Amino acid sequence: MAGIIKVNQYQDFNGNTLFTSDGSGNLTTQNINYPMFQVHLESTQSISNNTTTIVQFDEVDFDTASCWDSSNYRFTPNVAGKYLFYKNISLDNSSGVYYMSSEIRKNGSTVTTGRIMNINANQSTSDNTLETINQFASGIIDMNGTSDYVEAVGYLYNTGSNNQITGSNRSMFGGYRIGS
Repeated sequence: MAGIIKVNQYQDFNGNTLFTSDGSGNLTTQNINYPMFQVHLESTQSISNNTTTIVQFDEVDFDTASCWDSSNYRFTPNVAGKYLFYKNISLDNSSGVYYMSSEIRKNGSTVTTGRIMNINANQSTSDNTLETINQFASGIIDMNGTSDYVEAVGYLYNTGSNNQITGSNRSMFGGYRIGS
């Protein structure tokens, strides 16, 4: 006598549940990439010389679980797991820069960074001013789902003023869960 085998749970190679079946053909998907978020800087943010500054992302593109804190400019996921985070920080100064960096930090400690030194030698405009430089970085970070948070920071060192993190969608930060 032939029988029907009912499989109630389907998993990926890492044991993460992708979807479940109630046995009647109805499937429920599991959102392993949730929570996820992406924010960007719409307005230009002025920053002080020789000071690491948290980027004040002022526009939320999406935030699937309301984990983005727009007062502290950080993401605190409510589900534990491994997350892929990415950031692009657009730093600018019209009077020349010696050093610039931007970082993704977990609980205040640097996890991944982008750095450029001796930028004066690389100026590309006829009036010898610096054009905006973008720094992209990404990394996979374990998050506990309760108190761990990530934030993005920028830093410029120069001899002039007018340091800024460029808005108009040039600076952005995001992330999503990739598994347990």
